[in-house]
Amino acid sequence: QVHLVESGGGLVQPGGSLRLSCAASGSISNIYNMGWYRQAPGKQRELVAAITSGGTTTYLDSVNGRFTISRDNAKNTVYLQMNSLRPEDTAVYYCNHGQAWGQGTQVTVSS
Repeated sequence: QVHLVESGGGLVQPGGSLRLSCAASGSISNIYNMGWYRQAPGKQRELVAAITSGGTTTYLDSVNGRFTISRDNAKNTVYLQMNSLRPEDTAVYYCNHGQAWGQGTQVTVSS
């Protein structure tokens, strides 16, 4: 069983940066990607970025070039570096691995 804990959310002004972390414990599988999803009020949860065990990355079009996903396999931790943040990035961000989800961390972009 995998347990995921996110951290690093908060309030930031437009144009600012945040780094989210997701610490994983338990049986991490190389079959599943590690991913970051987000859900804004009244909207469906969407995949923001994902990374395979080999380090291949994919991004939502609207964040490509602004966000960077990375992983530290030794620490079982995945990061999401978010730069040039926009108000439309405001959402609860969730870490995912297979069937496991973290509790979410709030990111608010506002002046």
